[in-house]
Amino acid sequence: MGEQGLIKRGVSLYSYQEEFYKGELTLEQCIAEVSKTGATGIELLPEQMIKRFPKVTDEFVDTWFGWMDHYKVEPVAYDAFLDNKLFANRSLTLEENVEMMIRDLKLANKLGFSILRTLVSTPLEVVQKSLPYAEEYGVKIALEVHAPFTFGTPWFEERMNYITDSGTKWFGIMPDLGIFVKEIPPVMEQRYIRDGGTPEIIKFVSERYAQGMDKDETLANVQAMKNANEVDRNYAEFARHLVYTDPNILRDYIPYIMHVHGKYYDITSDLKEPSIPYKDIVQGKPEI
Repeated sequence: MGEQGLIKRGVSLYSYQEEFYKGELTLEQCIAEVSKTGATGIELLPEQMIKRFPKVTDEFVDTWFGWMDHYKVEPVAYDAFLDNKLFANRSLTLEENVEMMIRDLKLANKLGFSILRTLVSTPLEVVQKSLPYAEEYGVKIALEVHAPFTFGTPWFEERMNYITDSGTKWFGIMPDLGIFVKEIPPVMEQRYIRDGGTPEIIKFVSERYAQGMDKDETLANVQAMKNANEVDRNYAEFARHLVYTDPNILRDYIPYIMHVHGKYYDITSDLKEPSIPYKDIVQGKPEI
């Protein structure tokens, strides 16, 4: 969020991960591409894009801020991944998880980020024990609200209750707009059909999803169809992991939103996202 509550635009370098992975763009070139869009914020995946992560040299830090100045952008969000299953034979202990969070908070601070994205899988206790360090390093921890989780679920309410009850200013939320998928993206339907899905069954699943029908019931229906093949069943299972949430719910959480992940699955020729109702999200869905 910008001054006076205005939304400022940034780009996650996740958007360029294919080009980065294939060596078509360097980290600097990814930043340059963001600058070309007119956006001013950078969201970074340090584990993916910083060589020898988590070791960062003073030389890299100087180069990083040089890029920020040259391309007229600023660090906004640092994407952290809590590798709780780093070892094959055990999960990390609470202390190890907190140490990893502190490591990321330090690095986020060093690179000028004010927000650290944490995943839905991050235990609440890890966040709680990390908050003194978030304050020390001046980096807020933002919980990504990502499908299939969403507002109103027990997972979310437990964390939201802690935020409100504690009054902390260092832990908030980061909605991913993939929780507002009103219809299954047409490009996904087409992919499953190309992979051998039965068009009529794919359409059946999509229509039930758009109508807000029970997704478990839809899966059971498809599994009971004698002509359904494995691709059809996989599509019905895939639909279970998509989420549509009433956009009006955002009104209740504006004070706690630190960052927002916009996204798209497809863009039509008239420049619209066919599956996510952006007008309702940004302007507010009319009350019925």
